[in-house]
Amino acid sequence: MEKNLQGHLAAIVTVIIWASTFISTKVLLGAFLPIEILFVRFLLGLVVLLVVSPKLLPFSNWKEESYFALAGLFGVFLYYYLENVALTYTLAMNVGIIGSISPFVTALLSRFVLKEGKIYPLFVLGFVCSIIGICFISLTGTLNVNPIGDGLAFFATFFWAGYSLFVKKIGQFGYSTIAVTQRIFIYGLIFMAPVFFYSIGGFDMARFLDLKNFANLLFLGIGASALCFVTWNFSVRQLGAVRAAIYIYSIPMLTTLASVILLGEQLTVKTCIGIVLTLFGLFLSEWQNIVVQRRINPH
Repeated sequence: MEKNLQGHLAAIVTVIIWASTFISTKVLLGAFLPIEILFVRFLLGLVVLLVVSPKLLPFSNWKEESYFALAGLFGVFLYYYLENVALTYTLAMNVGIIGSISPFVTALLSRFVLKEGKIYPLFVLGFVCSIIGICFISLTGTLNVNPIGDGLAFFATFFWAGYSLFVKKIGQFGYSTIAVTQRIFIYGLIFMAPVFFYSIGGFDMARFLDLKNFANLLFLGIGASALCFVTWNFSVRQLGAVRAAIYIYSIPMLTTLASVILLGEQLTVKTCIGIVLTLFGLFLSEWQNIVVQRRINPH
């Protein structure tokens, strides 16, 4: 019971922090380029992880390294870069809500690309319901939405899905969570470095002296990047992937509430309908997973 409680608390802390990252990034975009935020965030996260555990994974073989490299490319660089760019066009709440369909996309790629798992009718119904909700948010709005930003956020979910599949494979290697995260962060930074150095004409250090910028960068680097990888994997270990994943679906609601309170973004009736439909669709899909899991392991 105590382990379950710890797992639930770890999951709650994780989703609260992750839901707030959209807000912090939106604030930082007033002074930094998307690639600057991304590079500083994960560089800081890597430094923190190295302080906690200075010993890096030794090289094993190129096959394993390819999985680490692809995870860094998809999950650290491409996913977050597209997400950051999307925030320059559209609302933080939109990016958070659209990003919540990542579990759907992951399941679809797993089934049709890797030929693993099954697609159940309730899952399909949930997916359709969620897509309709996203359409309410992205396609029926007026001045509060942007097709480019919302489209980039949607496209980013495919990179996160690919990242999830690579991490699933990496989990079979038997390495510690911190060591794996360090390796993935390193590759992510390597891939984003050319874009970072190409994009910046000069690096104004004075921006870091602004307390608001400094605090948000620390939050993204230490909290959202370094800490959350640890707390989320701890939660999965204690609760199991299916039970822990339910918490991810609260991120859109938390992001929307935070963006309304902190950024003053408007919460329209159409947005509310979209939120309800999206979350209901995700619930249907997750409920099917829970039912199947209980059939396999009734205890």
